[in-house]
Amino acid sequence: MGLLDRVKQNQTVPPGAAGNGPATATLPGANTYTPQAAIPVAQPAATAPPAASLSQRAGASAGEVTPAFTAAKVQIHAKLIEKYADEIDSSNKAGVREKILELAEEYFRSTAMTMTKNDKERLVDSVLDDVLGLGPLEALLADPNITEIMANHPKQIYVEKSGEPILSSVTFESERQMRQVIDRIVSLVGRRVDESTPICDARLKDGSRVNVVIPPIALKGPALTIRKFAKEKWGPADIVNRFKSSSPEIMTFLRSCVRARLNILVSGGTGSGKTTLLNILSSFIPENERLITCEDAAEHWIQLESRPPNVEGKGAVPIRELVKSCLRMRPDRIIVGECRGGEALDMLQAMNTGHDGSMSTLHANNPKECLVRLETLVLQAGQDLPSRAIRETIGSAIHLIVQQSRLRGGIRRIVSVAEVMGIKDGEVQFQELFLFKQVGVNSEGKAVGYHTATGILPSRMEHLRAEGEDVAEQLFAPQRQPSPDKLY
Repeated sequence: MGLLDRVKQNQTVPPGAAGNGPATATLPGANTYTPQAAIPVAQPAATAPPAASLSQRAGASAGEVTPAFTAAKVQIHAKLIEKYADEIDSSNKAGVREKILELAEEYFRSTAMTMTKNDKERLVDSVLDDVLGLGPLEALLADPNITEIMANHPKQIYVEKSGEPILSSVTFESERQMRQVIDRIVSLVGRRVDESTPICDARLKDGSRVNVVIPPIALKGPALTIRKFAKEKWGPADIVNRFKSSSPEIMTFLRSCVRARLNILVSGGTGSGKTTLLNILSSFIPENERLITCEDAAEHWIQLESRPPNVEGKGAVPIRELVKSCLRMRPDRIIVGECRGGEALDMLQAMNTGHDGSMSTLHANNPKECLVRLETLVLQAGQDLPSRAIRETIGSAIHLIVQQSRLRGGIRRIVSVAEVMGIKDGEVQFQELFLFKQVGVNSEGKAVGYHTATGILPSRMEHLRAEGEDVAEQLFAPQRQPSPDKLY
């Protein structure tokens, strides 16, 4: 699911509510939320009914794959293609399963092979996944506790659970099977991967991001990484109360900044939660505004996606071209999925020319490095601009930097909220308004600490109030270090 869908579902301003007065909005599944109130406690996710098929498949996938099992699977798969190639309907999963079950029974009778009921179910599911799904990855994708799948090569697959990588017992039967799964994934978005283009970024139907690397670049065989999108819709209350990624004060302030149309840059490392935070910040955008997103693989109103060149080396559409194009589509705001190159210059110019309230993400370790890297990316646009001109553009275009980090033990926190103050003595200046103070590590090996304000008032308080956002000064009062049992 992309940002467009998430914005629509998590929209916090009722339809037709124009204007930016001190609005009252309701978070999905939570209590009433006002700028003066803390984020309400998130409602626990509804417990899903026992899904025996999913859990059994996940466990069965870890079962022993004997030569006889593999041989039976190959023969049944071949018979299915031979007899029903023109009748297989990918939308009729139950019908395809019946055909596989019929062929399996026929195979067992002809070979006098015996197999337990559980193994038969596992065999049918395995063939079905190969025909209509992503083979052995289907069980991993169905597991809600898995957030990332990392196949280093066909016989070694790691998964991430609770922020920690774990070696999975699930493997591909062969490199050929893994290549078939990879080809199925990239073909869904009209891309290709072969020896001439051995690296490819793609996405699954639910928006999960996929990265593929194959030989000769990958020395041990194809490598596949899938970053899953959570099926559950997370909102501001979730990252405050469930995951402790933010404090109520930070989220209240960020909500006011989004509604007051400040330009925000979400900075962080790989897997730190930048896209999740961007989704949540985007849910604060009023529903009556026109929003256009530009990205490499559409994760996130109009969605534009970049495209690599074709086999002839033509037809490439980089993100920079998307940014230029969307400026002609009368957007109120622009969201660039991630700044990686020269598109940073076009994004900054858009922010400075009437598209206030735009947002983007960028890879950096802290706000200072974020500004340095943004300047480097602008230089990649090839416009040969002087350093001072670039810094002045950054200083006037970017209003807020939200730093997201993945700390020890896999926990994700907003570790800094910095306000860009403009340029002074040739350098872009900023001041930290909120930060996360890590004070130690708990018995589980996870970082613990607390969020606090720095005591500095934002320089744009008058702007926030002029836009109807009544931000209380008490939000910026520093917090004392809480007792050990209240650290998170």
